Amino acid sequence: MENIILLVAGISLQLYSLRADIAQNYDVTIIKTGEIGYTSVEAAGYNNGTFYGRAPAQFKSDVESAGMYVLSSHTTKALSQEELQSKVFSESLIWWDEAIQAHKEAGATYIVAPSMTVPTTLSDLQTYCDYYNEIGRRCKEQGLSFGYHNHSFEFVEIEGTMMYDYLIQHTNPDLVFFQMDVYWTVMGKQSPVDYFHKYPGRFELLHIKDNKELGQSGMVGFDAIFRNIDVAGAKYLIVEVEQYNFTPLESVKMSLDYLTTSFPDYN
Repeated sequence: MENIILLVAGISLQLYSLRADIAQNYDVTIIKTGEIGYTSVEAAGYNNGTFYGRAPAQFKSDVESAGMYVLSSHTTKALSQEELQSKVFSESLIWWDEAIQAHKEAGATYIVAPSMTVPTTLSDLQTYCDYYNEIGRRCKEQGLSFGYHNHSFEFVEIEGTMMYDYLIQHTNPDLVFFQMDVYWTVMGKQSPVDYFHKYPGRFELLHIKDNKELGQSGMVGFDAIFRNIDVAGAKYLIVEVEQYNFTPLESVKMSLDYLTTSFPDYN
């Protein structure tokens, strides 16, 4: 269980969890995130070369001044209809080249596409796989890793094939990893642990999430997930809280406390 001990000793926060707080007072929110006990952050505010309106180097400095580091970031660019039809996505790759450089300057290790439009054909889904492979190749050249984050809609069939499985099977494991969101996987009526064993080593990051605060719903089998984390290939846990019973800051603190007190064998 050595790998689990390392993971739970340092837990990241997806800053979308504190989106309203950041919009109201960015500086204070970053500081409080570090004070709560998170060791790194995953951004959800990249736009046109900046993070939450700050230059990449400034964002990096702000996070590090709060005693954390920038682990990863959610951002993506959808293919246009013309690119889907032609299967040539050079225009979108221009955007990605800038985004990759900005994330490198911010000190991020990972860039994660947080979602995508569900294609209507396997041909279009294959185009996205090719697109993701190329983004992953460009990230790797710059010392970053590229991955895809799921919701529940990926667990639908396209022309008789499960979309999520197709994405995993048709992307290069050396270029594209998967950030499994364990809550959305359960909401898609699937077992995270079954997927770990079906595709061992593909899930380098895990979004640890529940309906609200972690452990609140009883629907997600976190213990089974953590017992199989080595099979998943996960290196980092990232907490995300999208809805709340309390204030967002209280909720993300309660979620961190849940992990560190409910799973003492993994600390």
